[in-house]
Amino acid sequence: MLEDLINTFQNFKQNKVRTFLSLLGIIIGVASVILITTLGQSATANVKESFGTSGLDIIQVSSGFMNRRSSSKSVQFTESFRQDLWDNIENLKTIQYTNSLSSTLVYGDLSVSASATAIEHNYLQLYNFEMEQGNFFTVSDNVQGAQKVILGKEIAEALFPEGDPVGKTITLINSDIRFGFEVIGVLKEVSSGIETTTSAVYIPRGFYRKKIDPNPNASKIVCQVTDQKYSVATVTQIKDYFEELTGLENSVMVMSMASFIEQYDEIMGTLTLLLSGVAAISLLVGGVGIMNIMIVTVTERKKEIGIRKALGATPNAIRLQFLVESATISLCGGILGIVVGIIISAIVVFAMSWQFSIQWGAVFLSFIFSAFVGVFFGLNPASRAAKLDPVQALASE
Repeated sequence: MLEDLINTFQNFKQNKVRTFLSLLGIIIGVASVILITTLGQSATANVKESFGTSGLDIIQVSSGFMNRRSSSKSVQFTESFRQDLWDNIENLKTIQYTNSLSSTLVYGDLSVSASATAIEHNYLQLYNFEMEQGNFFTVSDNVQGAQKVILGKEIAEALFPEGDPVGKTITLINSDIRFGFEVIGVLKEVSSGIETTTSAVYIPRGFYRKKIDPNPNASKIVCQVTDQKYSVATVTQIKDYFEELTGLENSVMVMSMASFIEQYDEIMGTLTLLLSGVAAISLLVGGVGIMNIMIVTVTERKKEIGIRKALGATPNAIRLQFLVESATISLCGGILGIVVGIIISAIVVFAMSWQFSIQWGAVFLSFIFSAFVGVFFGLNPASRAAKLDPVQALASE
């Protein structure tokens, strides 16, 4: 075996161009598989990084799509319905109601239009939001319906270009009714996930119930599960529950970052698998190239084969010699393909400013597949060489 391997590399050295052309198909195939899988893995890692780990235990339920086809089967997000959710949905830790109102915010000569969200205590903490300035709402702010407001950074900069809005009073105009609100905080900017703070305006829901609607139906329900591992299953359970209540599919819109990431993983996994399959075809093409080159090699080396057989070499020894040669070509191509694929992947990933994440399973499988290609497509030429009659082989020269 060692002698066959040494002879193989000597033959490679003597036929450099032919060897390079044989390697090229395998290199392209392996490099393509690694490039596709690495880009898919890196893109997925980049999406997960942009969402972060916070908020994966949060599920939002909106009433926007209800009752378009059957108002008689409507489900109202009343206070009593909150208890229904507790009784019918598993693994819930928190249920919070929110209401939205269109508004215009005014400070001095400056004004900005924004959608204000009336929230309950600890709503912002559910998402692990942080304050740029000031403080969150307290329990008493919600209970007493305090006229306090927390602004997103973009809104704060629009109304207070000079900075330091905390402690200032702004006017919130809703349906021509004016309310004065004290700014108690500005949120750090978060622009990813299902809840953003960039242009957010938050007021206590207690104020909404005292001054705008004493018994409002919530426009959105925010549920927190006991562990983020239950998020996807709970999304399915909530959808099934509303379908059972209304008799309609998609009667509400249910959003969850964990569910979105899982769907993205599935889509990227399927796409990567399909593209990898296409790329793997080039490995088969490279294998055909190896077989053709080896057939030519057997034809050119008939004299050598005849001499070896005349000196006592068995058909198995001849077969092994050419199998080692074809497998070595394929393995060398696989190793070079891995190196080329990783280098190109790294260049593309860093150019895209993504997190580099290589799929080592794909690297291993592509290497094993390249070895299989070399052995499989080398069988025919090796068998031809083993079956040659030594007298005919010598006479052909």
